[in-house]
Amino acid sequence: MSAILTRTRLAYLGIIVLLLLVGVFQSWSVALVMINLCLISAVMALGVNIQWGYAGLFSAGTVGFVALGGLAGVLISEAPVIEAWDVGGAGLIYSVATLAALIAAIFIIMSVMKPGTARRIVMTCVILGGYFAVRYFFDPATDAIEGVNPSAQGFLGGLGLPILLSWPVGGLLAALVAWGIGKVALGLRSDYLAIATLGIAEIVIAVIKNEDWLARGVKNVSGLARPMPKEIALQESPEFIGWIEWLHSGALSTVTGDERIQMLRDFAQQDAGTFVKLIYMLLFTVVLLILFALAQRALNSPWGRMMRAIRDNEVAAEAMGKNVTKRHLQTFILGSAVVGIAGAMLTTLDGQFTPGTYNPLRFTFLVWVMVIVGGSGNNHGSVIGGFLIWFAWVQAEPAGILLMDGLTFFMAPDNPVRLHLLDAAAQMRPLLMGLVLLLAMRFSPKGILPEPIRTAR
Repeated sequence: MSAILTRTRLAYLGIIVLLLLVGVFQSWSVALVMINLCLISAVMALGVNIQWGYAGLFSAGTVGFVALGGLAGVLISEAPVIEAWDVGGAGLIYSVATLAALIAAIFIIMSVMKPGTARRIVMTCVILGGYFAVRYFFDPATDAIEGVNPSAQGFLGGLGLPILLSWPVGGLLAALVAWGIGKVALGLRSDYLAIATLGIAEIVIAVIKNEDWLARGVKNVSGLARPMPKEIALQESPEFIGWIEWLHSGALSTVTGDERIQMLRDFAQQDAGTFVKLIYMLLFTVVLLILFALAQRALNSPWGRMMRAIRDNEVAAEAMGKNVTKRHLQTFILGSAVVGIAGAMLTTLDGQFTPGTYNPLRFTFLVWVMVIVGGSGNNHGSVIGGFLIWFAWVQAEPAGILLMDGLTFFMAPDNPVRLHLLDAAAQMRPLLMGLVLLLAMRFSPKGILPEPIRTAR
């Protein structure tokens, strides 16, 4: 146990050193941005680890749950567009009510009528009739909504609440979708879950991109509310100015008059961004610590021991009377909820919702690399993997430019080969991730921090 603890401490120390080097050799602003994104990545990795490390569930749809969390940021924080609700709100409500009635009718038919040709005919007629009834209300309503000032609005807006509330709502929204997927796919072979999650994730992304009435689609929603004042507001705040004046009192004491005023203004402008990034870092750290503590508590509980037993031998666990499908569903929902929270956190940090940026490479493959390289089944490993892989992902491009520049130093500046290699430096990212994953699988298949071997007491 002491060796595992030492290895864990060394891993965290290594991450701290890397981030400090970024601050020293690049800038502290870049380091803070990287820390915030590393914290969000660690939360995503923690969610995937709950699914895979606890229960052995392979989900290929992480990007969909991240997008649902981001969507929650819009639905919660944006002010409602009254004109859109006036022209299309009633139609949408009618279409939802019709859809609910259709679902209820399907369940009634399945429970009342016996299987056979008659039930199939009735079911087909009800579904077709319900489909056209829903579209009768839905299509005119969405067309009217998207026609309301489409250059700046064209959607329903949200609830106008603090964006921090979108974090738990994002988790809840992802959990609801995960429940639907799990009810369909978790009773089948494990590969069906991967196929189902991959397909549902693409459906979620497609809906978000194409249904402008929901969140403006690919037009994006920018200027989302923030949980803290903007940098410009801080620069005009007397309290913040006073704090900056105290912080830089040594440098300000050497100048007077207009020069001192200008220097104070420059310090305020520079430190406002740093202050905002620090507040984000504090918020994200609190969330990560809470989720990590809950995940650790669950892992070490009787429930966690049961999940590991199911993961290692489903047949034996089922023979002991455990409801494997139900437990898989619980774990799948919990992991998806954590990923949804991370998605809402990312939208909050960006201050905008951009559906076009949700791609499987960044939000599925990369998160899986974090879990595998860090050590599946070990929550500390997921956090370390989240920090390390995101650090490598960000630094791969500048490192690639330096590498290509060094390899082609003897060539003329306008040499086409040299220019092509420098332009291709951005491709170092996927190449590096593939190389990291290959080396991890070859030399450390259990990750940097493998799952501890627990012995019976």
